[in-house]
Amino acid sequence: MHLLDWADVAETDWKACIEQALLNGADRRRLEHTHLGKSVGLVFFNDSLRTRVSMELASASLGATPITVTPGSGTWGFAWDKKAPMLGAEAEHIQEAVGVLSRYVDLLGVRLFASGTNWDNDMQDNMLKQFAAASAVPVLNLESAARHPCQALADAAVLTRHFAGNPQGKKFVLSWAYHPKALPMAVPNSALLMAARLGMNVTVARPDGFELDPEVMNLARRSAANMGGSVSESNDLESSAKDAHIIYAKAWGGKTRYLDPALELVERQAHANWRITPQVMARTIEGQAKFMHCLPVRRGVVVDNEVLDGPNTLHLDQAEYRLHAQKAILNWLWERNANPTSPGPANANASSPGPAASNASSASPGSSNAGGSHPADKYQ
Repeated sequence: MHLLDWADVAETDWKACIEQALLNGADRRRLEHTHLGKSVGLVFFNDSLRTRVSMELASASLGATPITVTPGSGTWGFAWDKKAPMLGAEAEHIQEAVGVLSRYVDLLGVRLFASGTNWDNDMQDNMLKQFAAASAVPVLNLESAARHPCQALADAAVLTRHFAGNPQGKKFVLSWAYHPKALPMAVPNSALLMAARLGMNVTVARPDGFELDPEVMNLARRSAANMGGSVSESNDLESSAKDAHIIYAKAWGGKTRYLDPALELVERQAHANWRITPQVMARTIEGQAKFMHCLPVRRGVVVDNEVLDGPNTLHLDQAEYRLHAQKAILNWLWERNANPTSPGPANANASSPGPAASNASSASPGSSNAGGSHPADKYQ
């Protein structure tokens, strides 16, 4: 079993993984050495800071040995097309490369961004699926053309913790933001689907021409409806921000980039002032909504310094919870593949957080759960 997209995962497993991530956050040593002797191969076709470091640390914490590969840098470049003779610079085909790696390690993680040239291939994650099909071991998506499940689980855990265990019904605004580059849609797609699956009332605020994939929007609407939430769209950021509990900013390129990159650039530059400002945040519920971003973020472009350096942010919590979430994912994938009929992570009922849990909240400065008792206190 792979983890390429949470949409392929049962609700019981999704909820169990959120719970595991929260417990890991409360006690960093909770799953220490539970998978001693295993190994993890991390293949990064694209740059990374949080994903690479948190995956290496998560693997080592569980007792596994992480090995990081950057194709074309110290390794052969990989070809993907089976139909054409390999007459280019690439010395090895992805079929053999993944086949070999999956005989060395117990799990493969891969980061493989969108091509920006073929909409259907990107939205269907065909290259990710080709990679996974060549592997003899579980494959974890570390961000692909269309999805970022590691970020989604970290975000879900942070929101669950912030809202005392129940984010359902809270207003979540996923806001487009200007960026000098036409960025992929993996994070906004995953943030939308994550919030919808939590039963939040989601508004996607974006300029005309920067709509997300209609199939993703429809999936989110169905998921939200099943969980008591809703999904809407708006081309007005300030009105969307009214009474929001969460403002989640993320830049992405318009679909026009696949047909006419020069035109997409002009369209994007026309909205260069679309960013999260103190004025936008002031329109949120009591002016106290939390700001979220997956990072890296461009200050003064995506969000103003006054917002990012203010007290109402969760972006560092999100980054921290990447580590806790990926421990949960690794544990779940290995236990699920060892016990395919198990209803959830085998360690779901492992020992509750130990003494370190009482200090966990101090490691998460963005938390607003100080004072009082509520069901999420066990994660503090």
